[in-house]
Amino acid sequence: MTVDQNISTRINLMRILLICGIVFVHVPHDPAADAVITETGWFNWLSVFLGDSLFRIGVPCLSMISGYLLLRKGAASFDYGKVVRSKTMTVLVPFLIWNLGLFVAILGLQRADVGVGYFPDITASFREMLTYAFALEGLPANVPLYFLRDLFVCILLSPVLLFLLRRAAWPTLAILFVLAVIPDLSFAIVVKRSILFSFALGMFLGLRGADLKALDRFAWPGSIATLFAAFALSLAIYLSLPAYPWSVDLARNILSIVGPLGVWMISAIVIETRLGKRLAATGSLSFWVFCAHYPLLVMLWMVWNRVGTPEAYPVFYFGSVVTALVMLVISNAVIMRVLPPVYQLLTGSRGRKEKLAKATSSRSVGSSHPMEPKLSQQRR
Repeated sequence: MTVDQNISTRINLMRILLICGIVFVHVPHDPAADAVITETGWFNWLSVFLGDSLFRIGVPCLSMISGYLLLRKGAASFDYGKVVRSKTMTVLVPFLIWNLGLFVAILGLQRADVGVGYFPDITASFREMLTYAFALEGLPANVPLYFLRDLFVCILLSPVLLFLLRRAAWPTLAILFVLAVIPDLSFAIVVKRSILFSFALGMFLGLRGADLKALDRFAWPGSIATLFAAFALSLAIYLSLPAYPWSVDLARNILSIVGPLGVWMISAIVIETRLGKRLAATGSLSFWVFCAHYPLLVMLWMVWNRVGTPEAYPVFYFGSVVTALVMLVISNAVIMRVLPPVYQLLTGSRGRKEKLAKATSSRSVGSSHPMEPKLSQQRR
């Protein structure tokens, strides 16, 4: 199946927008102050809307994209050995480098009595050390990177998922959906159950050659409905803080894995804007932001707790996101230019793929049979 330029750029746009949104999800705060936070007005509802409702859609959406790209050319072109080798370099190796790098840094900081209370005690037990280092049973030291861990697990399971989707697609998706949305359900294979369902749904769409533009005619009502659903959920969460009732948690899980369809419709509108086109061309920056934002936010939080006050937390909330994104944009450009081999290693060769895609695109200009546009970040 050919992926046209519109779909390619929209996928890239969704990546950068959702990953920037995920930064809001990981802004640190003091859990002991949650009860006070619920009483302080509009800001706290807004932080719930951004961090606990709207951008919780991000990881399932990224997972769905990965599943779709795996089978976008159909099952006949699926080469499991080649896929595993490729994803080892583009997913597993970056996960190990970024996570183990932070793991070692935390270990050094905690031995010097620095960072205690900001990062988990990674030396609590040998079993917990293995989990923080490799995400064997829970969240890794670099928390957002559980997505890369779960994505690689989905890649390893892809032949099983493909077998089930070809023979019993709807029952398979229904079972995975139920497993994903039921609150407090333990599932040892993946850290986040929504990733397995979303990845399988993406595979299903690729396997069936789904028309990804079929919903574009509903872009405006679909976008409004998605934002309204996120708004309603944020109100329900906000009014029930500090604890989530079972029903609210269920609604939160459902929105997170149904929401990608709404985000896709939003992308149909945003990609037509000048800003949308520029964001879609940012390439490997999205992967850099994803891997590096969490430790940077925690370091900013450590500084804030020395110079700021609890009453001024809204300043930190928005200021840390802006500061982190500026620093990440600059560091991405500097490392890519000054240390290209290191950059390729840290981003799973995404920068190299972008250069090859651009070179191919320039060579194909004026050709009567231009080559299929390449997705600059399809190896997420």
